[in-house]
Amino acid sequence: MKRICFVCHGNICRSPMAEFIMKKLVKDAGLEGEFYIVSRATHTDEIWNGEGSHIYPPAQAQMNKKGIPFDSEKRATLLEKSDYNKYDLFIGMDRENMRCMQKILGADKENKIKKLLDYTERGGNVSDPWYTRNFDEAYSDILCGCTALLGYLTN
Repeated sequence: MKRICFVCHGNICRSPMAEFIMKKLVKDAGLEGEFYIVSRATHTDEIWNGEGSHIYPPAQAQMNKKGIPFDSEKRATLLEKSDYNKYDLFIGMDRENMRCMQKILGADKENKIKKLLDYTERGGNVSDPWYTRNFDEAYSDILCGCTALLGYLTN
């Protein structure tokens, strides 16, 4: 089983979108039993007194618009150092996420920390809809990255 953890700043927009887009791609490919997929945050901005925020409503609306099933009860969860031994891959959305993941997880001796769009030909960062308000662009970036990641993992 391949264990994947998608990571972004607050775990309310990009990483949960990536989690549920990837789950749909995996299900559509008939590979559900071969993957365990979650998402986490690098910061506690969306976590108070141990309870995380739900997926940001515009991100939920985008997934609904695109037919991506998701858990409406999902809450932001913080990435922890102990997660390094629980997952095979940590997939960040941008350079800042990568820096924070390395700080939280420590030395990446097993080369598990990757950036999502590095699996595509174009590379770069997933657009951050928190700032741009462009959930279509973020969705497109994430779908492109997840499709390429799944192709990489199944070839």
